[in-house]
Amino acid sequence: MLPIRPLIIGATMTAAVAVPLALPAQAARLAPMPPTLTGVRVAHHPGFDRLVFEFRGRLPHTVQTRYVNRIVDQATGRTVSVVGDALLRVRFEEASTATGPSRTTYPLPGVIQIAAATPYNSELTYGVGLARQAPYRVYKLTRPSRVVVDITTPYRTVPVRDYFLNTASYNTGRTPYTTAVQRPVIPPATACGALQRLFAGPTQAEKAQGLRFVSSRATGFSKLTVKRGVARVYLTGRLSGAGSTFTIADEIKPTLKQFPSIKWVKIYDARGHTQQPYGPSDSVPRSLEP
Repeated sequence: MLPIRPLIIGATMTAAVAVPLALPAQAARLAPMPPTLTGVRVAHHPGFDRLVFEFRGRLPHTVQTRYVNRIVDQATGRTVSVVGDALLRVRFEEASTATGPSRTTYPLPGVIQIAAATPYNSELTYGVGLARQAPYRVYKLTRPSRVVVDITTPYRTVPVRDYFLNTASYNTGRTPYTTAVQRPVIPPATACGALQRLFAGPTQAEKAQGLRFVSSRATGFSKLTVKRGVARVYLTGRLSGAGSTFTIADEIKPTLKQFPSIKWVKIYDARGHTQQPYGPSDSVPRSLEP
């Protein structure tokens, strides 16, 4: 009888071990996969700009939208830079992403730029920079899974030009080194609107054509004044031309001089310094000199 007992015990142990090993695999098969953001589309329609967030799989469990003063990257604690006079935060819970660029510019009446924060704890956060705060509505669609945000544009816009570096022209020495693109801005602050759109940079399509925004480490502008034909631009950030013959000044000057009221452009650094603050001439801070 003794030789039989180990065989019986072994069979019992095998059965006992097999049950818990099967449970995790079964649970994995039954657990739903989290929705994955596969793309963001933005387009203008009569009276509103439409944002479409498309997901693979089911819709996100929770969608939160609200106007905020800034977007905080929860993974780093840093503020996410987004260009716009109003900032709409869109947050998805229990979702992942497979999308591309973290910051995209649009030439639309309302939506200027969309920037993504770092995904954190299955949350996706997007900042939507707008030309002006306006009413909006959010709704969901299926087949495929989509979250739609319609932002009204109840204001008139006029076209202006922004000038960006054309890398092909610059690399081959063909002047002018800049190429103009059209942007809609809200009057009467057209010069300020043009400068704001300049800092948003080129669209993805314009980047594909070789256009780039040279920031010279400027993070934005704190003030723009126009008086007696002289525009004074006060930049923020730690400016540096890095020895280049092309700087942000070469984009700002043609962008502002398109307006008949502006003949001269004086650019100041964050400390309020420029080389020629007086007289009928252009001026840049010493930090932007080659």
